[in-house]
Amino acid sequence: MLSVCMQTSGYTNSRYIGFSREEWSGLRAATPLVLDEDDLANLRGINEKVSLDEVADIYLPLSRLLNLYVAATQSLYKVTDTFLGSPASKVPYIIGIGGSVAVGKSTTARISQALLARWPDHPSVDLITTDGFLHPNRILEERGILHRKGFPESYDQRALVRFLADVKSGVPEVEAPVYSHITYDIIPDKTRVVRTPDIVILEGLNVLQAENGISPSRTFVSDFFDFSIYVDAAEEDVERWYVDRFLTFTNTVFQRDDSYFKRYAGLTKDEAVAEANRIWHEINGPNLAENIKPTRERAQLILRKCPDHSVSSVKLRKI
Repeated sequence: MLSVCMQTSGYTNSRYIGFSREEWSGLRAATPLVLDEDDLANLRGINEKVSLDEVADIYLPLSRLLNLYVAATQSLYKVTDTFLGSPASKVPYIIGIGGSVAVGKSTTARISQALLARWPDHPSVDLITTDGFLHPNRILEERGILHRKGFPESYDQRALVRFLADVKSGVPEVEAPVYSHITYDIIPDKTRVVRTPDIVILEGLNVLQAENGISPSRTFVSDFFDFSIYVDAAEEDVERWYVDRFLTFTNTVFQRDDSYFKRYAGLTKDEAVAEANRIWHEINGPNLAENIKPTRERAQLILRKCPDHSVSSVKLRKI
């Protein structure tokens, strides 16, 4: 188990400084633990068992690093404003968090948001998911790509880039669409309003994508990031986590009358496992291999997970 957990093959090690969990934990310094078990219970994802020890070992050092980066970036903006002779402007710091379906990136984003919001220098931290920028199902159906939801072409990339451009430009209020995992679609006429935050965390499958053969003049979501994180794990572990989550959903949210996936509520366990495996191998697995995993080393920081979902090591890109 340990050999799988600590596996680092595939990384370009010369670009990163690697830390074991113990080494990374030592970089926490005097950063206090400001979350308790009740807080953590509200931040965990389905079937995840993030402990307070993991918050202390992994996420507190990460929040300290990000706090230092935010402060340095804010100082740089002030220097530029002084040079230009213009009033000091508030420019939100944008953090991108990417990774596979079921890898735990949403939990990483929520814990990071909770910790960063407790630093006095940047109390306003918004968390936005790219799910809200998926095309509505009717458009995906018209284009014949509903089965490819989550692939790059299923997103309204222009709307997402425009959203980030407005946020970064200091527009006082910027609206983001809202997605429902119950109805599996965009919620009509519902938006999330972002009001000049100190930090914006954007979490999603393909947030780290760049040109990949596309015109280099095109603007990408990742162009707006000040810092980026990739949540990584062995593919066989992520597949197992996805299947386990699917099984949990068959007994919970899929049971709801308004659930898009209510047809799965009556499946036996064996049928549910078979269906989850089919979805993984036809959709989520190919998306991970073709679009998500190739962006891993574009991230400035990589969190590597063990089969039990705990983070075993951290890689920080050299500046």
